[in-house]
Amino acid sequence: MLWVKAFHIISMVCWFAALFYLPRLFVYHIDATDAVSRDRFQIMERRLYRGIATPSMLATLAFGIWLITFNPEYYKSAGWLHAKLTLVVLLIGYHHICGSYVKKFAAGTVTKSGRYFRIFNELPVLALLAIVILAVVRPF
Repeated sequence: MLWVKAFHIISMVCWFAALFYLPRLFVYHIDATDAVSRDRFQIMERRLYRGIATPSMLATLAFGIWLITFNPEYYKSAGWLHAKLTLVVLLIGYHHICGSYVKKFAAGTVTKSGRYFRIFNELPVLALLAIVILAVVRPF
């Protein structure tokens, strides 16, 4: 079980790293003034989303589900886990919103500002804080 937990944490760290960096790329992309830079950011965004963020998300979910199978009766009544899973569902939604922005940048149809993406970039930090506190402290 400790190996599964270790791989769950490793994949979660990779997923969050991608979710922290991808919106930052959006900020740089929206502020880019030349075509070469915009093309470069588009490639970086696509590769980060498809090559790191999505596989890391899938691994995090797979290892998390695997962990739950070790003691399903306990987890049915663990309020902290229900709250954590709610945040994970919201994070999956955030992940997919990032994917839609990757597509919009590729199509040249983004209408949001750099300020919007700077604020958007901070949302996974709040999720990370709450998820780690729930998993470690287990307040309820």
